[in-house]
Amino acid sequence: MRPFVHRTLSVAAAAVLAAALLPGAPAAADSDGGPVIGPPRGDQMHVMSYNIRYDNPDDANTWTERRPALKRLLAEERPTVLGIQEGLYNQVRDIEADLPDRYDWIGLGRQGGSKDEFAAIYYDTGRVAPVAYDHFWLSDTPDVIGSTSWGNEITRMVTWVRFEDRRTGAEFVHVNTHFDHQSENSRRKSAELVRERIGAMGEDVPVVLTGDFNAPAGDSAPFDILTGDGALSDTWDTAAERATPAYGTFNNYEEPVEGGERIDWLLANSGVEVRQAAINPFTHGGLHPSDHLPVHALVELE
Repeated sequence: MRPFVHRTLSVAAAAVLAAALLPGAPAAADSDGGPVIGPPRGDQMHVMSYNIRYDNPDDANTWTERRPALKRLLAEERPTVLGIQEGLYNQVRDIEADLPDRYDWIGLGRQGGSKDEFAAIYYDTGRVAPVAYDHFWLSDTPDVIGSTSWGNEITRMVTWVRFEDRRTGAEFVHVNTHFDHQSENSRRKSAELVRERIGAMGEDVPVVLTGDFNAPAGDSAPFDILTGDGALSDTWDTAAERATPAYGTFNNYEEPVEGGERIDWLLANSGVEVRQAAINPFTHGGLHPSDHLPVHALVELE
């Protein structure tokens, strides 16, 4: 198990990092049309969620082929925090290697240790610092590693991290998950458990929830459970500005479809103000990095 990666920045690297965090810092080069949100400015933070498609050697679009596209995407967007889904351990480490040195990650394989897929959370250590983290499983025994219930054959889990914003001193929680793709009962029960756990984190704590929920936003029981009574809100709906059309988020490597189902969401509670939202149709060399599209939000803590 490798839940933490600790690095010490050199003086020179720290100086470069400090310059990058200044409001006037330049954005990354834009050979693929430029970032949809890009590096945040001031007190804003860039939250990103991405189902990266697990490394299946039988896929037509292999991880080896897709990895350079994902590297380029992350270099352009430079999120403050990034929740991934479906990452196998080798992919989690590849992303670590492809991100700048200032990024770190927290995660655990859903069967424990490095086994099976991760719902890892990457973060910019120059901007945020983890103060607590944990994992739980979407089952009747959520503290039992690898446990399943509710009709899902595949183990499902949650990773969460409580961060301190180094810029403002404020704290927030990033929760990341991947709901089952087959069992509606599992998705509903998972939503109930996630809502309960988020509620236990405290009413005054800003929360962002990222994930592949395998259910359409605005038209599914899991969405209704998580957003009921205003517990959480869809950042796509609450954003002051939308930077892209409302693409369906499962594109299967094809051109994205406007008005398609958004099964990958980024939700937030009332402690988070949403400046901008995007569903990213990024390609590099004509290739999508995954069979899903990443979702983004530019946020500011209340």
